[in-house]
Amino acid sequence: MAQVSKKTINLRGRLVDLSVPLVMGIVNSTPDSFYKGSRINSSDAVVDRVGVMLNEGASLVDIGGYSTRPGALEVSLEEETDRVLSVVVPLAKYFPELIISIDTFRSDVARAAIQHGAHIVNDVSGGALDEQMFDTVAELGVPYILMHMRGTPETMSQLTDYDNLVVDIIRELKGKINTLRQNGVVDVLVDPGFGFAKNISQNFEILKNLSEFALLGCPVLAGLSRKGTIYKTLGIEAEEALNGTTVLNTLALEQGASILRVHDVKPAVEAVKLWMATQRIN
Repeated sequence: MAQVSKKTINLRGRLVDLSVPLVMGIVNSTPDSFYKGSRINSSDAVVDRVGVMLNEGASLVDIGGYSTRPGALEVSLEEETDRVLSVVVPLAKYFPELIISIDTFRSDVARAAIQHGAHIVNDVSGGALDEQMFDTVAELGVPYILMHMRGTPETMSQLTDYDNLVVDIIRELKGKINTLRQNGVVDVLVDPGFGFAKNISQNFEILKNLSEFALLGCPVLAGLSRKGTIYKTLGIEAEEALNGTTVLNTLALEQGASILRVHDVKPAVEAVKLWMATQRIN
């Protein structure tokens, strides 16, 4: 029998319900993220941007200080920490109820962000790029988003050979979930890693079979927003990929996604509301 995915996460005693899918807004404190519209360069701008996201229905935001797109510039630990804290600190001050996720593969950056007001660690490397990450998350006692990736952002595009795509990814994630559990991490969410060591056709295969990830017993995050899978398939630019993003987000909801990670909050919130309306029909 398939395992039922967990539908709550604990944020330091605050239980967050995922039975209605949540929308996570993307905020990049970087100069080179692939989508220009997500870049933020000042504290005032980030407060304004996140205020708009909250008004549009975002439940949480994901803060990144290191672009993981292929060809992105190397960023030092100190620079990434400074970038992240320049966003986390004012957000924690002005929006004390906001759930803040820190998008990093470095345990030291994760620790600093959590200590300054963040609540969740979102690791694109699934612990592969920092051997201290799992222990750090366990020590901090926070939820962890485990994303599937192979190699590094520089090498991942050459690591797309799988015997059985979905089965292999689930197996690799399951092994890491077991390690996290053994280390004492209670709340784990999984992200299949669209675009990370997967080509376009593989991304569509994962999306078509996203419900299979319920076997892991963890909430599933879908990060499809404005990615190459959309704009390359349609022959457009990332700036034109909002409609395609909404289509794929809706398919992800139909396949059991609990969180949509997006650049554009309002369309994603509307997709959730409309999809939820179909679920109330007897």
